[in-house]
Amino acid sequence: MDNPFEFVNKPLKEVPKELKSKVMSDIAMAKLLMELAALFSYNIGDIIESVINQRDQKNNNDPN
Repeated sequence: MDNPFEFVNKPLKEVPKELKSKVMSDIAMAKLLMELAALFSYNIGDIIESVINQRDQKNNNDPN
């Protein structure tokens, strides 16, 4: 079995332009999907923190 770390310091090979453009387009699409998912999803940690803060403020302002 070859050691994969032998090739780390070797010079990089040139990639065909068609393949490079396809990979870059796939990466751009993945980034777009990640950003869209972030827009339409909730950050549960932030929601819990804001609810706790609102309860604390309500309890501090309530004289009962």
